[in-house]
Amino acid sequence: MTLTAPTRYPIAAMLAFAALVGVIAGVGAWLFRLLIGLVHNLAFLGVLRLDYEANAHTVAAPFGAWVILAPAAGAVLVAFLVSNFAPEAKGHGVPEVMDAVHFREGLIRPQVAAVKSLASAISIGTGASVGREGPIVQIGSAFGSTLGQILPMGAPDRRLLVAAGAGAGIAATFNAPLGGLLFAVELLLLSVNARNLLVVATAVVVATRIGQALLGDAPAFVVPALEVSKALLLAPGALGLFLLLGAVTGLLSVAFIRAIYRAEDVFDAIPGNYYTRHVLGMLGVGLLLWVLLQRTGHYYVEGVGYATIMDVLGGALSDPWFLLLLAALKLVATALSIGSGASGGVFSPALFIGATAGGAVGVIVTQLAPGMGLGVPAFALAGMAGMVGGTTGAVLTAIVMITELTDDTAILLPLIITAAAAWWTRRAVMAESIYTMKLLARGHAVPEGLQAPVLPVLRVADAMTQEPFRIEAAPDGHIAAVSDAEGRALRFVTSWPREGLLQAATRMHDAGAEVILVLPTVQSRVTPEAVIGAVTQAALVGQLKSELERHR
Repeated sequence: MTLTAPTRYPIAAMLAFAALVGVIAGVGAWLFRLLIGLVHNLAFLGVLRLDYEANAHTVAAPFGAWVILAPAAGAVLVAFLVSNFAPEAKGHGVPEVMDAVHFREGLIRPQVAAVKSLASAISIGTGASVGREGPIVQIGSAFGSTLGQILPMGAPDRRLLVAAGAGAGIAATFNAPLGGLLFAVELLLLSVNARNLLVVATAVVVATRIGQALLGDAPAFVVPALEVSKALLLAPGALGLFLLLGAVTGLLSVAFIRAIYRAEDVFDAIPGNYYTRHVLGMLGVGLLLWVLLQRTGHYYVEGVGYATIMDVLGGALSDPWFLLLLAALKLVATALSIGSGASGGVFSPALFIGATAGGAVGVIVTQLAPGMGLGVPAFALAGMAGMVGGTTGAVLTAIVMITELTDDTAILLPLIITAAAAWWTRRAVMAESIYTMKLLARGHAVPEGLQAPVLPVLRVADAMTQEPFRIEAAPDGHIAAVSDAEGRALRFVTSWPREGLLQAATRMHDAGAEVILVLPTVQSRVTPEAVIGAVTQAALVGQLKSELERHR
């Protein structure tokens, strides 16, 4: 299905549409939280209640060992919803939005928002180790796409509303407007200019204000004072440790990505269907939650895992080996959840693994070098940025969002170093992020981050050569025929050095021509003497290839 419009909407109209998208994303984030709370309270406490504080540990369920079945029961419902109403709702959601932007003209089916909301709320509420950000991205994007289909809107504006919906959803659910804006820029916008940024920013601001009104304006994680001066954090020895932490989280990002996709392959190979495979995976998660409760007193890796992150940031967890064990168990629980077919995001699990692994490094550093004066929270926060940046490829989003999630700028430079080092390490081992790998499996290659717009800036002069063509004149002096060195007749079009190469190549294709003859100016007479060069098909391909390589 292709929807087209002859022109793009005026900026005033797009801002109005973006504001509407922001309203839906903000309200949607609030309703989504309430739905998660309803499911969670029913599954773990047996009560009908909407309030749910994700930053606090869930008390032991009154059902005893039967709580092991809660994730499996949720799996049955999720499989039913996804199989019958919206297969796109399976998994972590962001790759589906990226696919819609890059390959489907921004088209997302309207029912995806409703099905994704319900399926993800069930997955998270019944204990699956997944996050809220993937669903809210898909929910906001689906509404932006739906609005772009209801109105007579072309693909560029519809894609823009999809990106605006995604950024607005992130901003509302995390109270992170800059993070939401950068998420859209790094992962979804095909080009960045004042118009596009203004549209996305409008949706983000509206969604953030509505989210603050409905969910409160406190940061997602209330971190005790770092009690570390900037001078200590910026000391060469400290920065070297954060660089090392970046390498560690980069390798963990590789393990995280490969574990999830390996789990998908393993579950797909198991005899049965979506129902049986997902139930099997979630039984594993339920068993893990029960064992953790019995041995430690908390479920720890259940759901979004924010309570555990708060334990690390607040100093309640200080055994480095237990922190590393939690990081490993969260990786396993997430692989079982998403690999078997849960509906939810990977952002929150990445935050969890980064916080626990970074916290473990911080504890070890403080024990081995107490004189450095560095606290565990600093390493936990940097680990969170490293895992998100390495896993998703959205490095700027990771840096800014962690700062917004904690409302603390003291550790900004360590965040930058850790996130950048994590991204570089992951890229050195594997090129694809957790988002682009899913698309590559479908044969859809998507750049990780914005790429330079090569074709629009190239000119005919960039590809012009001096090929030995034979050019014959007509009686009036104009060109009558063109042939190559072997005497084969060639069809041609004309151009001039400053014309855009894309425009000239398009006319060449439309005319079925094999060569572009280059004249000094657009007004030049089309005579053999006026020709100053040519662009062949081989030269065109070669120039494009070299430019693409140069902009990698």
